[in-house]
Amino acid sequence: MSYTIIDVAQMANVSKSTVSRVISAKGYTSPETREKVLNAIQKLKYKPNAVARAMVSHRTYNIGVIIYRNDYPIVSHPIYGKILDAILAAAESLNYSVFVSTDKEMSRRSADYMLEKRVDGLILVSRLSQEMIGYIDSFHIPYLMVNGTAENNKVTQIVNDDRKGGRLAADHLYELGHRQIGVIAGPQEHRSHHLRYEGFYQRLLELGCELRKEHMYVSPTSLFNDGYNGCLSIWERSHAHDIEFPTAIFATNDMLALGAMRIIMEKELRIPQDVSVIGSDNIDFACLSNPSLTTVHTDKEKMGQDAVSMLNRLIQKSELKPMKVEYEPKLIIRGTTGPVRGASSTLY
Repeated sequence: MSYTIIDVAQMANVSKSTVSRVISAKGYTSPETREKVLNAIQKLKYKPNAVARAMVSHRTYNIGVIIYRNDYPIVSHPIYGKILDAILAAAESLNYSVFVSTDKEMSRRSADYMLEKRVDGLILVSRLSQEMIGYIDSFHIPYLMVNGTAENNKVTQIVNDDRKGGRLAADHLYELGHRQIGVIAGPQEHRSHHLRYEGFYQRLLELGCELRKEHMYVSPTSLFNDGYNGCLSIWERSHAHDIEFPTAIFATNDMLALGAMRIIMEKELRIPQDVSVIGSDNIDFACLSNPSLTTVHTDKEKMGQDAVSMLNRLIQKSELKPMKVEYEPKLIIRGTTGPVRGASSTLY
């Protein structure tokens, strides 16, 4: 039999409001009365349901996650999927339930859905327009952004230092002797791809190495097929202009890099002896390729874990000033990068 807060009140011979105060630990209750209520709860094996808890605590213990992304996959995406897994695990450890919504159009639909669910807070993943941020602000509930930034410095933002990641990739290839370098950049409206490309390009200029336009390709998506098509385009343009194919390729994510590797091998070039390849993100597939992919690591799990921890502090109104948290990228050297063709081993 399922008992209610009324049953507890009757057994303890107190009012419903007294039981509520004991459950919520808010307001004064004498030690004797509190003991009677707790004994009644134990005898009846009473467990407050979600609605009762929400009424008492003014919280639902639900949080919402909205992933803003134009293209599939979304939940199974090697980056967003990892972030989401970490969010779910961290939320469970804090007794939160999680509602997940995806939004390709960056409409108000997903935000409205979360409002209907009376979530205690929101985690917004990926890019977001200033208009949408203003709309979500009108909810007056805590929220933060993961893998996306906003002009509003009152919004807590959790991101990877992607510009530095691009610089790390440039330094690595330059130190290996590469000067004819190609780039396959993902969509430039996406923060991560833009900053990785920008950091890579600027660092090469600092090192006195300029990219040829024939060796640059901006992809409409960040998927494997566009990495393949991008590298094929660089191959065809190099031959059309009678210039050398790059001795190294940097891609702004691992899926693009893996696609590039496919066309390089189809052209019967060796990796890394003829062409070095480096990606970014360090997804699971990166170490499964043959040879395994050199890449720049993004700490996806920590981003998800910290998002829940920080949102929980915002919900509880703990002291937490809005901030921009940037995680340090790390170069992971594997089998797809090596010295430029014909380089003297004494130089490295």
